[in-house]
Amino acid sequence: MFSLAFGVGTKNSDGAWLEIYYPRPLLHPDQSIVDHLSTILDYPEGNYVIDLNDDMIDKLGEITEFEGIVELKESSKPVVLTLLERDSSPKSIPEAYLKLHLLSHRLVKPNTLNLEGIFGILPNVAWTDIGAVDPKELGILQLKARAAGRVLEVSSVDKFPKMTNYVVPSGVRIAHSARVRLGAYLGEGTTVMHEGFVNFNAGALGPNMVEGRISQGVIIKSGTDLGGSASTAGTLSGGGNTLISIGQDCLISANAGTGIPLGDRCTIEAGLYITPGTIVQLIDEHKNKLGIVKARDLAGQSDMLFIRNSQSGIVECRSNLKAIELNEMLHTNN
Repeated sequence: MFSLAFGVGTKNSDGAWLEIYYPRPLLHPDQSIVDHLSTILDYPEGNYVIDLNDDMIDKLGEITEFEGIVELKESSKPVVLTLLERDSSPKSIPEAYLKLHLLSHRLVKPNTLNLEGIFGILPNVAWTDIGAVDPKELGILQLKARAAGRVLEVSSVDKFPKMTNYVVPSGVRIAHSARVRLGAYLGEGTTVMHEGFVNFNAGALGPNMVEGRISQGVIIKSGTDLGGSASTAGTLSGGGNTLISIGQDCLISANAGTGIPLGDRCTIEAGLYITPGTIVQLIDEHKNKLGIVKARDLAGQSDMLFIRNSQSGIVECRSNLKAIELNEMLHTNN
């Protein structure tokens, strides 16, 4: 068994799922748990979603890993058990939400799950102060709220909710929770400042300072600082099929960015965006010019300093043997 979890969620008036909260997802659970579930629920095989009634909940509460489920007995919200025998592309909303939870719970790292087709599976949802609402049903609820003398607050209309309404990883600081989507991976000691953004299936392995944007599929490794308004090219926004990663102890300065993977101890100066086709003059530590290449030819290499020559306007890549050290005080998030 790849993964399983019980959850509680929201359906629209037609009985279609909008979202699911999984408090304790399990990755590669013991076979004894799976056997016990099979006995209780007559689970056949494969990836399977089961709507649970009170009798099922009582029986599941006998399993140590599911003790908390008894709190959901007689819940006003539907309760579900989702089982993923294998990591195949999600075919239902419960499956998709379980995979997003696995990422944000740090049980798996970005780009290790099969998320093919997840955009087609997830519905657009109005995220409000009373929970998830089908956009088609929003108007009547807004009218009812006004009639009762209040305003129904709609924070966003999106396929992905904010992560902190589902998972708050230990040892992180998030200044603006709406800018971190469910499915983001935030490692211990990571700080996401007000203008920082972390998409689903992307993340910082920690500790990191994130003041820029980590796009879908992008991973930044420990000790790396993504400066204010800095950006990274994801596979959903012009990055093609190339997965962008940034190594350890790098600095992507304010308003800078990269469309190529970087190794360790790399720096990009403020305001400079490196695309795969950027023409780069190579310069060694003795200031000797070594030739001209496209940035894609430097992908994944370490100890690089990218700057724009203020006189010629040419982008230069210089040897950068000094690692950038982050202030440890910034990553003490206990």
